[in-house]
Amino acid sequence: MMQRNIAWRVTAFLLWCGLIWVGLPALLMAQGDTLAEASLGALPAKVAQVYAAVHKGGPFSSEKDGSVFFNRERLLPLKTRGYYREYTVPTPGLRNRGVQRLVCGGPPVTPDACYYTGDHYQTFRRVVP
Repeated sequence: MMQRNIAWRVTAFLLWCGLIWVGLPALLMAQGDTLAEASLGALPAKVAQVYAAVHKGGPFSSEKDGSVFFNRERLLPLKTRGYYREYTVPTPGLRNRGVQRLVCGGPPVTPDACYYTGDHYQTFRRVVP
C-alpha cells in the first residue's frame, strides 16, 4: 500500500512539473499568434534589408544566419523543432552581431511569418510586410 501511495505522489508531481514547464506556456499562447505586430516600414531600415534577403535566399551578413532558432523562451507560437531560423539585423557601429534578430518560420525562402526582436529574444513583434 505504501509503494502505491509513493507511486501516486511521484506521478502527480511529474504531471504538475509537465504542466508548469511544458503545458503552461502553450496555454498562455492559446495556440495562437498573440504577439504585437509592426509594419516593416515602422522597424529599423536594416530589418527591411534582412527581410528582403531572406525572401531572396541571401546574401546574409553573418555565417550564423539561417541557423535554427529553437524558441527556448517559448515566446513565439509553438512549432516543431527546425521550423524557425534566425538572421542577424546589423547594428551600425558594432563589430559583433549585436542584439537585433529577424526570426522567420516556415520554408527558408518563403517563410510563413517573421518576427523582429531588438533586445535579443526578450520580446518579439510579428513583421507585417
